Amino acid sequence: MFALDPRLQQDTLPIGDFPLCRLLLSNDSNYPWFILVPRREDISEIFQLGVADQQQLWQETTALAELLKDSFDADKLNVAALGNVVSQLHMHVIVRKREDAAWPAPVWGKHPAVPYSAAQIAAIRERLRLLLTEHFTFLEG
Repeated sequence: MFALDPRLQQDTLPIGDFPLCRLLLSNDSNYPWFILVPRREDISEIFQLGVADQQQLWQETTALAELLKDSFDADKLNVAALGNVVSQLHMHVIVRKREDAAWPAPVWGKHPAVPYSAAQIAAIRERLRLLLTEHFTFLEG
Protein backbone atom coordinates (compact mmCIF):
# COMPACT_ATOMS: atom_id res chain seq x y z
CA MET A 1 0.00 0.00 0.00
CA PHE A 2 1.32 3.44 -0.95
CA ALA A 3 2.31 5.69 1.93
CA LEU A 4 3.95 9.09 1.70
CA ASP A 5 7.33 9.49 3.40
CA PRO A 6 6.92 11.34 6.74
CA ARG A 7 9.32 14.10 5.65
CA LEU A 8 7.26 14.74 2.50
CA GLN A 9 4.10 14.79 4.63
CA GLN A 10 5.70 17.34 6.93
CA ASP A 11 7.16 19.66 4.28
CA THR A 12 4.45 19.65 1.60
CA LEU A 13 0.80 20.34 0.92
CA PRO A 14 -1.22 17.74 -1.02
CA ILE A 15 -2.73 18.94 -4.29
CA GLY A 16 -4.06 15.81 -6.00
CA ASP A 17 -3.39 12.76 -8.11
CA PHE A 18 -2.35 12.09 -11.67
CA PRO A 19 -2.85 8.50 -12.85
CA LEU A 20 0.53 7.51 -11.33
CA CYS A 21 1.76 10.32 -9.11
CA ARG A 22 0.57 12.28 -6.11
CA LEU A 23 1.18 15.99 -6.72
CA LEU A 24 2.47 17.95 -3.73
CA LEU A 25 3.37 21.60 -3.24
CA SER A 26 6.49 22.24 -1.18
CA ASN A 27 5.47 24.55 1.66
CA ASP A 28 8.09 27.13 0.68
CA SER A 29 6.75 30.29 -0.88
CA ASN A 30 10.23 31.31 -2.06
CA TYR A 31 9.56 29.26 -5.20
CA PRO A 32 6.63 27.49 -6.87
CA TRP A 33 8.06 24.06 -6.04
CA PHE A 34 6.06 20.98 -6.92
CA ILE A 35 6.81 17.34 -6.17
CA LEU A 36 5.49 14.26 -7.96
CA VAL A 37 5.52 10.98 -6.00
CA PRO A 38 4.65 7.75 -7.81
CA ARG A 39 1.99 5.95 -5.78
CA ARG A 40 3.97 2.72 -5.62
CA GLU A 41 5.33 0.88 -2.58
CA ASP A 42 9.02 0.73 -1.68
CA ILE A 43 10.40 2.51 -4.75
CA SER A 44 13.48 4.70 -4.43
CA GLU A 45 14.84 4.70 -7.99
CA ILE A 46 13.24 5.29 -11.38
CA PHE A 47 14.59 1.98 -12.73
CA GLN A 48 12.62 0.11 -10.04
CA LEU A 49 9.40 1.14 -11.76
CA GLY A 50 8.05 -1.01 -14.57
CA VAL A 51 8.51 0.34 -18.08
CA ALA A 52 4.91 1.58 -18.31
CA ASP A 53 5.23 3.40 -14.98
CA GLN A 54 8.57 4.92 -16.06
CA GLN A 55 6.91 6.28 -19.18
CA GLN A 56 3.92 7.53 -17.16
CA LEU A 57 6.23 9.27 -14.67
CA TRP A 58 8.04 11.07 -17.45
CA GLN A 59 4.76 11.99 -19.17
CA GLU A 60 3.31 13.44 -15.95
CA THR A 61 6.57 15.25 -15.14
CA THR A 62 6.92 16.88 -18.56
CA ALA A 63 3.22 17.76 -18.82
CA LEU A 64 3.35 19.42 -15.39
CA ALA A 65 6.57 21.26 -16.26
CA GLU A 66 5.07 22.60 -19.48
CA LEU A 67 1.92 23.85 -17.74
CA LEU A 68 3.92 25.47 -14.93
CA LYS A 69 6.37 27.18 -17.30
CA ASP A 70 3.57 29.01 -19.06
CA SER A 71 1.30 29.65 -16.09
CA PHE A 72 4.03 30.83 -13.70
CA ASP A 73 6.07 32.62 -16.39
CA ALA A 74 9.20 30.64 -15.53
CA ASP A 75 12.63 31.63 -16.80
CA LYS A 76 13.76 28.05 -16.17
CA LEU A 77 12.35 24.85 -14.72
CA ASN A 78 14.47 22.65 -12.48
CA VAL A 79 13.41 19.02 -12.77
CA ALA A 80 15.23 16.51 -10.59
CA ALA A 81 15.00 13.20 -8.76
CA LEU A 82 17.61 13.34 -6.00
CA GLY A 83 16.44 11.38 -2.98
CA ASN A 84 19.48 12.01 -0.80
CA VAL A 85 17.33 13.07 2.18
CA VAL A 86 14.03 11.37 1.29
CA SER A 87 14.67 8.02 -0.36
CA GLN A 88 11.08 7.54 -1.60
CA LEU A 89 11.13 8.22 -5.34
CA HIS A 90 9.94 11.74 -6.06
CA MET A 91 10.43 14.26 -8.85
CA HIS A 92 10.97 17.93 -8.09
CA VAL A 93 9.53 20.39 -10.62
CA ILE A 94 10.61 23.85 -9.52
CA VAL A 95 9.66 27.10 -11.23
CA ARG A 96 12.69 29.36 -11.34
CA LYS A 97 12.81 33.06 -12.08
CA ARG A 98 15.85 35.25 -12.42
CA GLU A 99 14.62 37.33 -9.47
CA ASP A 100 13.94 34.39 -7.12
CA ALA A 101 15.71 34.12 -3.77
CA ALA A 102 18.34 31.60 -4.88
CA TRP A 103 18.91 32.42 -8.58
CA PRO A 104 21.05 31.15 -10.24
CA ALA A 105 22.04 28.62 -7.56
CA PRO A 106 20.03 25.47 -6.74
CA VAL A 107 17.20 26.02 -4.26
CA TRP A 108 18.26 23.34 -1.78
CA GLY A 109 19.52 24.78 1.49
CA LYS A 110 19.93 28.26 0.05
CA HIS A 111 17.29 30.04 2.15
CA PRO A 112 14.98 28.96 4.98
CA ALA A 113 11.54 27.89 3.82
CA VAL A 114 8.84 30.55 4.07
CA PRO A 115 5.49 28.77 4.56
CA TYR A 116 2.57 29.77 2.36
CA SER A 117 -0.34 31.72 3.79
CA ALA A 118 -3.83 30.22 3.46
CA ALA A 119 -4.63 32.83 0.79
CA GLN A 120 -1.51 31.93 -1.22
CA ILE A 121 -2.36 28.22 -1.07
CA ALA A 122 -5.92 28.91 -2.21
CA ALA A 123 -4.64 31.01 -5.13
CA ILE A 124 -2.23 28.28 -6.27
CA ARG A 125 -4.94 25.61 -6.00
CA GLU A 126 -7.30 27.80 -8.05
CA ARG A 127 -4.64 28.40 -10.70
CA LEU A 128 -3.97 24.66 -10.91
CA ARG A 129 -7.71 23.91 -11.19
CA LEU A 130 -7.69 25.90 -14.43
CA LEU A 131 -4.62 24.05 -15.74
CA LEU A 132 -5.09 20.45 -14.60
CA THR A 133 -8.34 19.60 -16.31
CA GLU A 134 -7.65 16.09 -17.66
CA HIS A 135 -6.54 12.94 -15.88
CA PHE A 136 -6.13 14.73 -12.54
CA THR A 137 -8.11 14.44 -9.31
CA PHE A 138 -7.82 17.22 -6.74
CA LEU A 139 -7.57 16.33 -3.07
CA GLU A 140 -9.40 18.57 -0.70
CA GLY A 141 -7.18 20.21 1.84
